[in-house]
Amino acid sequence: MAASAKDIDARPRAEGTEDLATEPADEVPERRAVLVDAALHGGRLDKALVAMAPEFSRSHLQGLAAAGHVSVDGVVVRQPARKVRAGQRLEVVLVPTEESRAFRAEPMPLPIVFEDEHLIVIDKPAGLVVHPAAGHWTGTLLNGLLAYVPAAAALPRGGIVHRLDKDTSGLMVVAKTSASTLVLSRAIAERQVRREYLAIAHGTVRRGEFTIDLPIGRDPRSRVRMGVVASGRPARTDVRRLAAAEGCTVLACRLQTGRTHQIRVHLAAQGHPLVADALYGGTPALGLHRQALHAARLGFMHPVGGQPLAFESRPPADLRAALDALGVASATP
Repeated sequence: MAASAKDIDARPRAEGTEDLATEPADEVPERRAVLVDAALHGGRLDKALVAMAPEFSRSHLQGLAAAGHVSVDGVVVRQPARKVRAGQRLEVVLVPTEESRAFRAEPMPLPIVFEDEHLIVIDKPAGLVVHPAAGHWTGTLLNGLLAYVPAAAALPRGGIVHRLDKDTSGLMVVAKTSASTLVLSRAIAERQVRREYLAIAHGTVRRGEFTIDLPIGRDPRSRVRMGVVASGRPARTDVRRLAAAEGCTVLACRLQTGRTHQIRVHLAAQGHPLVADALYGGTPALGLHRQALHAARLGFMHPVGGQPLAFESRPPADLRAALDALGVASATP
């Protein structure tokens, strides 16, 4: 607490306004109240809030005010720029940031295709975010894993050793122990994990088999995109044509590295963006409204037993329908 504000009530209280009535008893936000002193007289409300709760960012406190969680002399004030006067009583309900609530267990159905005491293999549906991030702090695969394997809370990233994009479907492996996390992470880094994807790209790819070896980094023109940039990290994708029809090509893509959006960026750089991948120049087609990418095969050595493990995932219904529309339903990586 800053020296310029006198703390008159910093105790958590279960009773409160109607907007807190649905909070679980152990998650009731703290209420904090102070009397404005001379040092803050005439200053902005949000600056007074920072003095009251310096552990929160100013932007978060401004958001609390806008949401009706701040009052002056018992009256809700939503304008962060409002001036405060000495002797006024400020009260704020310190609702946690979304990010602080991200790593919580949330029971959800998990599409598990294999499990033992060391690892889980999951067939992730399109639309499921793997790890919490801005805009997706809850409802992620990690939240579900923390509910299913409580011990995962002690593992780096909850045991998630590699990711799939939100709208990419298919297989991924998750570690359940520290030892498995270390071994699987190392195996991925050393290219000992076989990851093969089924993709549908715009245009007709002429070559039967080829390798795309181009560095990938953050697109300097857009922070939400990756791109082929000279200063990027090395990235390599092996590509094999499976079929071509109706102005599209079905491809098998094997990752040799695991950069963010790697297959999407590499194919777009070749002039063949994935169908329905709007971020990289694809357009909806064949009934698809998410990027046409599916992690179809996954193979690795068991991190403890050492035996080879291999898994296959049939394309989900939307991709199967797209393949049917192309007349190449039998195409597999």
